[in-house]
Amino acid sequence: MKVLKRLFNFYLQSSIHVALAVVSLACVTFFNYKVLIDFNMLFFLFFSTITGYNFVKFYGIAKFHHRSLATWLKYIQIFSFFCFVFLCFFAYLLQTKTLLYILGFGVVTFLYAIPFLPKHIFVDSKQNLRSISGLKIYLIALIWSGVTVVLPLIEADYVLNADVVLSLMQRFIFIVVLMLPFEIRDLRYDSLKLSTVPQKIGIKTTKWVGVFLLFVLFLMEFFKDETTHLKLLTLALVCFLTGGFVVGSKIYQGKYYSAFWVEAIPIYWLLLLLMFR
Repeated sequence: MKVLKRLFNFYLQSSIHVALAVVSLACVTFFNYKVLIDFNMLFFLFFSTITGYNFVKFYGIAKFHHRSLATWLKYIQIFSFFCFVFLCFFAYLLQTKTLLYILGFGVVTFLYAIPFLPKHIFVDSKQNLRSISGLKIYLIALIWSGVTVVLPLIEADYVLNADVVLSLMQRFIFIVVLMLPFEIRDLRYDSLKLSTVPQKIGIKTTKWVGVFLLFVLFLMEFFKDETTHLKLLTLALVCFLTGGFVVGSKIYQGKYYSAFWVEAIPIYWLLLLLMFR
């Protein structure tokens, strides 16, 4: 039992779970636009998500405590290195124009963790984009929406029309709402200077805002030129499920409430699409 628990914790801490969530959202894009699934793109997104997330999460720890790293962190570093190697391999198989978009998202991810700007605009001494007041949730939403909507369609040579723009906006809203349970959970630890959504408007109002945004997200589907009953039904279920998790979130939540169950909502979305096909 202890071995299974350790494996599960490694699964979460090494960002495999979040990588599967990103891959699932990319698959949702492929299915919604009836584009043939590009497995090179999916593998690239999987390995790049693990590499990027682990870099952001553990950069500071590895930099200043590399001689006294815990065993589990050393394993994650080794795992991340091999993921980076596979990332490079699958990036080589992608089109040049796709790589240019990837470069842009990669730069944002890099600056998210690395100090590079003057101290006076940050809430602490880290001097990275992550530390700019109120910016974190929107940066994550921007990156996730871009890599799960734009990249798959660019690689498939799909014309980025008005429907794609609406999908991009929907995905941005979805990720923002998906982050709210995490922000509520982290109220115990976040500096007040971070100006997270719950810090600025309170927990109750944050939940109402999340539900409202999901309602807006669903209504946006009706403005698309091409939509189906399947898309509407699936999106309605996903919005209902996400809203339930947002409303049920609290500061003192279970260990896996956000880290596993909320993070898995994109996976549920993909499973629903597969079930109804």
